[in-house]
Amino acid sequence: MIILGIDPGFGRVGYGIIDYTKNKYRVIEFGCITTPANTNFPKRLNKIETDLREVLSRYKIDAASIEDLFFNTNSKTAIKVAEARGVILNTLVSEGIDIHEYTPLQAKLAIVGYGRAEKIQVKEMVKRFLNLEQMPKLDDTTDALAIAICHTHNMRFNQYIK
Repeated sequence: MIILGIDPGFGRVGYGIIDYTKNKYRVIEFGCITTPANTNFPKRLNKIETDLREVLSRYKIDAASIEDLFFNTNSKTAIKVAEARGVILNTLVSEGIDIHEYTPLQAKLAIVGYGRAEKIQVKEMVKRFLNLEQMPKLDDTTDALAIAICHTHNMRFNQYIK
């Protein structure tokens, strides 16, 4: 199964594509869609959609997992992230990709076993799960890979409770 993990944002959208077959993980691709800060916001949203469609065109994605919004104290930023997330969700739906949403707490619990884990713990476990030689440089990319791994845990759990 090919799973796309996404950490939404408007300056950086982290993504990670993994293959999960027979309880084994293989990284296919990971990276970050970036939009220049000095570009007007609607053009930034358009770039996110265009670049995401380009990534999607390279693979047959079976499922997408996306981080649910975490609201912080800056409501202006939260609204912009929500708008970017809407563009991402719409792009995935228009491509016919099954979408699953997970909170940061769920992802940390799946990866580390503790929902309040530190970033470095998540990074180290992502590196181990995916047998990476080096950790991704950007937290957005690591978070996207963690969300993809989280979906595999959720799939396995759900098959046992049916």
